[in-house]
Amino acid sequence: MFVLELTYTAPVERVDALLDAHVEWLDAQYAAGVFLASGRKNPRDGGVILAAGVDRAEIEKIAAADPFAVEGVCAYRITEFYATKTADGIAAYREELPS
Repeated sequence: MFVLELTYTAPVERVDALLDAHVEWLDAQYAAGVFLASGRKNPRDGGVILAAGVDRAEIEKIAAADPFAVEGVCAYRITEFYATKTADGIAAYREELPS
């Protein structure tokens, strides 16, 4: 599982100009079953995405295709972790620690 942390690197006006394209990109990843949750950080200096079901190389490729990244208005920090405990609603994403 991955936590993708976006940090804006441009004024929020530039971010807002790309918001529709970013939401379309998000929707495509939800439809593909990769993204589980997402939203703005508070204060609004970026966002967070929870993702699963792909490997590190694929998640990096997906993040690089975000219109925010393509247009250079955000930087990504990607953290991989093992979801060994989950809420019942996302139990299908529960993982075992590697041996």
